[in-house]
Amino acid sequence: MSRPKLLMIDEMSLGLAPVLVDKVMDSLKVINSIGITVLLVEQKIQEALELANRGYVLQNGRMVLEGSSGELLESEIVKKAYLGM
Repeated sequence: MSRPKLLMIDEMSLGLAPVLVDKVMDSLKVINSIGITVLLVEQKIQEALELANRGYVLQNGRMVLEGSSGELLESEIVKKAYLGM
């Protein structure tokens, strides 16, 4: 595909070794830095939010939180439910 505007990825870390997840995340950063929007659905919330500009938290198919990645990483709800803090 030549110069896509959007790359959609669903659960890209599923079944990958941690070192490969890191490499894929690095590749997504490069892809995004050249102007391609990346829509990532991912259960590894820490890694996803470190990559993202903005995030949305879904529970049972409904959006329960949204905000910048920094806001979500600091959210007590996210820390308790997803980061084990």
